[in-house]
Parts: sequence; structure tokens; C-alpha cells
Amino acid sequence: MIKPILILSLLVSFSLGQKRTPAMYWESLEMNEKVAFVNGVYAAGAKLKFHHRQEVKKQYNQDPNWVEPYYIERFYEIVDEHRSKKAGYQVNLVAEAMDAFYSNYDNTAIPLLEAVRIVSLAQDGNTEKADLYLLKAQKRYKP
Repeated sequence: MIKPILILSLLVSFSLGQKRTPAMYWESLEMNEKVAFVNGVYAAGAKLKFHHRQEVKKQYNQDPNWVEPYYIERFYEIVDEHRSKKAGYQVNLVAEAMDAFYSNYDNTAIPLLEAVRIVSLAQDGNTEKADLYLLKAQKRYKP
């Protein structure tokens, strides 16, 4: 039988434990898990665009349940910023760039999806936009 004091000490140690940053989580993953994460981000973006296109079709078909969307092209641009076109299906390149991204202490608290967006923009050579997003994220998520 486990003593109540042991259980209490375990609970306290878990609750007082150091908060995990996105960088700590990323570093805890194996490369195949990192690649799977990036693949998931890419797949989610494609699925979002698919569903949005379905809503646009409803508009043109004058479906009574259709609700007016916001500016479509800007939506697609934001989704596409989360996917590196140059890396294509070599998502391991993005995963490796994420490793480099999180090796900088100033980036350790930046959430994974924002990091994917910044890294993907940089991979595609859009460094000005990537740098702007990076600076904003570093300011918002100071470690």
C-alpha cells in the first residue's frame, strides 16, 4: 500500500514542476515525431482551405445556410504561410529548421504553430516577413 504522504509529495512535485516551454516539448520529440507534427500542420492547412472552398460554393449556389466569409485570398495567404513551398514534401527540412529555431533562447516560448509559420516563411525566402513575425513573437512570448 502506498503511503498518503508519498502520494501527496508526488502531487506537489508535479504541480511545482518547471513549466514546459514549446521548445522543451519540441526537443523532447524524436525526428519522426517532429516530421509527423509538421505533416499534421500541413494537412490541417489543406483541410481548412478545402472546407472554406466548400463554403464559397454554398455562396455561389445561394444556399440559405451560407454565411458571408471574410476576405478569401487573405485567409488563403495566412494558411499558406504555415507551409514551406520550397520544402515541399521534404518536411524533415522544416523539422530541422525548427530545431535550429528553438536553439535560440529568445524563441523558446514561441508556440509551435507560430514557429512553423516563421520557419516556413524563412524557408521560402520571405525573410522580411519572417523576421517581422519573429520579432513580434519574441516580444509577445518573452521567456
